[in-house]
Amino acid sequence: MTSKEENLLEDGGQDQVLAFTVTARNARGRFVRLGPTLDAILSAHDYPGPIKHILSEALVLTAIMGSLLKEVGSQLTFQIQAEGAAIDLLVCDYRMGELRGYARYDEERLAGVGANPSLTALFGEGYLAVTFDLAEADERYQGIVRVEGDTLSEACEAYFSQSEQVPTILRAGIRSEGARTIASGMLVQHFPDGEEGKARLEARSDTLDWEHVAVLASSIRHDELVDPALSLEQLVWRLFHAEGEIRVEPASSVKRGCRCTSEHFKNVLMRFADDERATMRDSDGFVPVDCAFCSKVFRVAV
Repeated sequence: MTSKEENLLEDGGQDQVLAFTVTARNARGRFVRLGPTLDAILSAHDYPGPIKHILSEALVLTAIMGSLLKEVGSQLTFQIQAEGAAIDLLVCDYRMGELRGYARYDEERLAGVGANPSLTALFGEGYLAVTFDLAEADERYQGIVRVEGDTLSEACEAYFSQSEQVPTILRAGIRSEGARTIASGMLVQHFPDGEEGKARLEARSDTLDWEHVAVLASSIRHDELVDPALSLEQLVWRLFHAEGEIRVEPASSVKRGCRCTSEHFKNVLMRFADDERATMRDSDGFVPVDCAFCSKVFRVAV
């Protein structure tokens, strides 16, 4: 990595979400680029290369889908579970610009899948659950799909197609240089008009606008996504500059946001009966709680 690239990594366009709208084509989108926040999350565990790569992709997809939520306090959770696979649990969540993630894996099985494993090699017959917790409405809805395709982006496209019925293009790119990693992603989708009393795209005969947008969005290249010299605004311009009015919102920030505190764990433990808590205490009278997200052990007095 050159000194110029290192400066760009530190100063330009990192840990941001950029929202935009292609108004004439009834489409909206997001670009996300993670840098120091991603490094902070990954550094909580000594992940081998394949785990770092797949978790990085999951984190950028979580951030890009979570940024669609508008209600204060709402959360998106991205979780893959599998049995007897190299990775049996991968979970990330995004809430109000705060991102966290964790992967649990079997070292022996992982050693047998090679340096560049497929999704099937990593997750076997795994399932992806995308959960939206809407704070103001106090509602939760979830979609579950099999982990299929060549990338997690393809698996998420299947989620939007099957669970949301919203045509969506998703792309993600990962670039690692030593201990530093960039993860960038793009989401472009047709407006979910059905939620506003209008017909969804599938119910209409004219899909030319979406087909046009999909072709443009699909032209994004991996090297463009992860190029630190290209700002998120420049990526929007490269794809859609010929489309007339493009509305770009001010970029919002993303940061590592593990919510593990002694007070939080105390509140959780107080839901257990007294005799159950007694069995959890160590010889000093504390309950040790291991946070998988940040790899810290909290000793809670309850």
